[in-house]
This record gives sequence, C-alpha cells and structure tokens, in this order.
Amino acid sequence: MKKKSASGTIDKAMHVLETVAAFGRAARFSEILARMPYPKSTLHRLLHALCEQGMLSHDLQHGTYGMGIRLVRLAHAAWSQASIAPMARPHIDRLSGRLGETVHLGQLDAGQVLYVDKRSAQRPIRMFSEAGKIGPAYCTGIGKAMLAYLPSEELEEAMRAQSFQRHTSATITTPDGLREELRSIRESGISYDREEHEDRIICIAVPILNESGSPLGGISVTSSTLRHSLNELSGFAPALRTAAREIAAQLQPWAFPELATTQERDQTP
Repeated sequence: MKKKSASGTIDKAMHVLETVAAFGRAARFSEILARMPYPKSTLHRLLHALCEQGMLSHDLQHGTYGMGIRLVRLAHAAWSQASIAPMARPHIDRLSGRLGETVHLGQLDAGQVLYVDKRSAQRPIRMFSEAGKIGPAYCTGIGKAMLAYLPSEELEEAMRAQSFQRHTSATITTPDGLREELRSIRESGISYDREEHEDRIICIAVPILNESGSPLGGISVTSSTLRHSLNELSGFAPALRTAAREIAAQLQPWAFPELATTQERDQTP
C-alpha cells in the first residue's frame, strides 16, 4: 500500500490556507471548492484538520471558514522575526512625516512584492497597496528597485515568476522590456512606477541593500498624477536614499533566518 507523502499533505494544506486567505473575508465551502483542484472529501478533510489546529476557524452558523487565531499569532511572530518592518519603522515614520506622502516598505517574496509596512499621506490616496498584501514586482516601482539588484540566478528565477499581465497602457509586458528597465535602474539607483500598475498612481523607489549589494527590501514614496509629476517625485530621491542607507545600516548586524550560517545552525541547541 502506497504511503501518503507528508510534504504532499502539507502542500495541499498550504494551498487551502492561501486560497481561504485570498478571499479577504470568511468564505463558504462551495466557494473554496470552486477554486481548488481537490475533491469534496479531500477538501473537507483538509479544512477539518486546519480548523482543529487553529489555523482556520469555522463559523457553524454561517457555514464559513476564515483565518484562525493560531495563524494570526504565527503571522505576528513571523512579521516580528523575519520582516524588516520593526527595525525600519522609525525611519519610515520619519520619512513620511517629513514628506507628507505615502511611504511603502517592501520585501521580495517568491519574485513578488510583499508590502510589509505603509504610512499613508497626510491626504490619503486610494490605491492597491496595503501592509500584508502581495503585489506584482514587474510593474511597481518598489518591485523593480529590488529586482534590479538581485544576483543573476535569483533574478532569472524571479523573472519566471512575473505574469507580465497588462494593468494599464504603461505596463511593461515583456521580459526584454523589463530587463532594459532594470539595467536603467541599476545605473541610476532609482526606480519609478509610471502608472504601470494603477492609472494615476506614480512612485519613486530605491532598494535597501546589504553589504554585498543584494536587496534586503525596498522603500518608495507614492503619489498621484493629480498631485505630482514624476519630475517632482524625483526631488524625493535624496531623502529616500538616506532612509534606505539608515535602514540598511541597522539591518546589517541582523541575520535573516534563511541566511543563517551553517555554523550558527549547528550551534543552535
């Protein structure tokens, strides 16, 4: 009798968690099933197991599934330990207060942008980005800023993860077009979003680099064409670069969990 793969079961459970999370609200079984490749019995079993572990919650009255409190605790711990947000917070607070504009802090996650923190403008603008959301890297200023400084092998992997879907008339929709843009960013050290992800939303961004020149994250200032031109946003470049350097300097002694050395792992009790 063939044994079930533990990793296969974990993969399925993670798929279910991500699917439920993507609704952005509590979802009914039928809605989840419509997005899954698994039969009803398998999905029932996975949902039951995830609820038992506190990763999901089940509202019996409404018949819906949502994020569980244990998952919330784990997410908070991950944000505190594996995100640059806690150490960067005072710097983006200061930058946002000085400029009065929306400031984003992001990291790359599987080739996409994970927004880990955000400060809204004094006069907020409605836009896609929120802390905790995943956005496309190929058509956002902060995403391109980080992609431009990836080591070649990591860049190739990230390139394969881009959808190159057209969001606006300005969206870069080909790998060659993106590569050309990334070369320009490496030369100037500055990245722009020229209404590539959302109409009327523009931004200027810079990477937060480690000592070897690889991206730890990125930081951006975002506005609207109703308030600023790209040329006006360029005036924020010195302040952005200063903030990025200060964040990087604070992060240098801090080891990312996945970058721990073999010796450090061996010494862990």
